[in-house]
Amino acid sequence: MRRSLATLAGAVLLAAAGCAVSAAPAAAEEGDGSFTLADPRITESSGLAASRRHPGIYWTHNDSEDGSRVFAVDGRTGRTVATVTLSGVGQARDIEAVSVGPDGRVYVGDIGDNFDGGWDHVWIYAFPEPARLRDATVSATQYVVRYEGGARDAESLAVHPKTGRVYIVDKRKGGDGHVLAGPKRLSATGVNVFRPVAGIDVWATDAAFSPDGSQLAVRGYLDGVLLDWNGGRPKERQRLSPPFQGQGESLTYSADGRLLLFGSEGEGSRVVAKPAPEGAAVEKPERSARPGDTSSSSRPPAAGPPAEASGGDGGNGGSVGLGGVALIAVIVGLWAAARHRRAD
Repeated sequence: MRRSLATLAGAVLLAAAGCAVSAAPAAAEEGDGSFTLADPRITESSGLAASRRHPGIYWTHNDSEDGSRVFAVDGRTGRTVATVTLSGVGQARDIEAVSVGPDGRVYVGDIGDNFDGGWDHVWIYAFPEPARLRDATVSATQYVVRYEGGARDAESLAVHPKTGRVYIVDKRKGGDGHVLAGPKRLSATGVNVFRPVAGIDVWATDAAFSPDGSQLAVRGYLDGVLLDWNGGRPKERQRLSPPFQGQGESLTYSADGRLLLFGSEGEGSRVVAKPAPEGAAVEKPERSARPGDTSSSSRPPAAGPPAEASGGDGGNGGSVGLGGVALIAVIVGLWAAARHRRAD
């Protein structure tokens, strides 16, 4: 989502207000699994999701004004291995999130709202994750979404990996943010009303379930939170410390659940991998293959309504110190000002 300097400054101040003022260490060094987006077309990566069908592949997309397309990126090299364009949907307004469901479909959230309630409805698109990764145009299903209590801005969408239920996290701070649940099954013919199921205190820019469904991680620009899913009754476990990034917009677990990957907007942006907090079961890949192997013969997991898993204990999150907040405020301010000048 394109933002003014004032908006970004507000994000920094709000995130700083929500961070604990402590002597917690800075964000850990990035580990194995990090990569740089090499495709010059990807300038505003705003969502990230690990493929369920192709180990080592991550889906991403640009922010607003890029049409209805997503990119499959090889996590070893950062190179795009497929560009998928969606057909059968309307003109995209502000795509902000992507997630892969247990039904074998990729869900794309056209849910951004620059006016924080300017749209009376938003959309979710879904298409089958391709068995072969290549440039293609695919037919997608479009779902109309409204929120109980009125329109709101949101940038975070996550599909529960066991039940297939879709959740959205709105972008509000000061104790007014929410995790919102869609219907048990989305309807392509009616309006899908999303209702709050938990409060959240993060100016959320992306969210992702752990592969076993026991945890929901939510990130903002400078802070984040990990929720124990608790059978659909989310409960905060710990705060998260995203890495320092120019405009941190995306988040996903690796397919095996061992890593949390944090992405940012900007051409050639870095996706930083950090060890995932403890407590979620580590999943085995659905098939054994090298990242980028596109000759999959495995079938996607069947859709179904099994009960959601409950979370465990443990974890080792941190918080952003005042020095880090000040540094990021300067970096974000300079970045936004330069971008504003280019726009002029």
